[in-house]
Amino acid sequence: MEWSSEGLIIGVRRHGESALILEAMVPGHGRCLGLVRGGRSPKHAAFLQAGNSAQLTWRARLEDHLGTFTAEATRLRAAEILSDRQKLYLLQLLADHLRLLPERDPHDELLRGVISLIDEDRHPLDLAAELARFEMYLLEELGFGLDIETCAVTGVHENLTHVSPKTGRAVSAEAAAPYVDRLFVLPAFLTGAGDPTPKDIAAAFALTGYFLDRHVWAARQIRQPETREWLVRNLTAG
Repeated sequence: MEWSSEGLIIGVRRHGESALILEAMVPGHGRCLGLVRGGRSPKHAAFLQAGNSAQLTWRARLEDHLGTFTAEATRLRAAEILSDRQKLYLLQLLADHLRLLPERDPHDELLRGVISLIDEDRHPLDLAAELARFEMYLLEELGFGLDIETCAVTGVHENLTHVSPKTGRAVSAEAAAPYVDRLFVLPAFLTGAGDPTPKDIAAAFALTGYFLDRHVWAARQIRQPETREWLVRNLTAG
């Protein structure tokens, strides 16, 4: 078995005396791991770092084997990321999010979202809004997407202001009125209306965080990434 494609490196770990296990997100192949022989040599260590992109060739005798990678750098970002705490935490959080996906299950739209988030310079609130949208799409790709298109009570498509924590479905302002203290706020920017405020961003992360914890983190007995709390706090400050 063999394939070749450009991938985003999301993690590396030592293996033996000189090798690395490289973890990458690859179009058409999803999250893949492979052994890089000699990966800890100065030649390879210079670019085999999370955040960089590389042309990867994966080989294995059988499809379900770990396989080996050969790699050639195509886009170097790691040095810039390491010098910027916000970018570093953002990359770490996005990598943790991608690790929630099954191995070798293609999620090309999520990969494009990650690259956009780490490559494009945005105002903190705009970055926070895109990260919240990314988490909404991540929930969908994991099979736990929220239904924010119609009101769960009345079926209307307009003035959707809240989300039920039980069903993950939107509720209109009129239907939500008697129960607002039991519902999550649905920020308008998540439905494509208006520019986000710090309050909207906080509400969006409360919403996505609740459902990620309910369906993924708690269900798998893993902790919420600490970088997420730091990012939410700092991206909404001021």
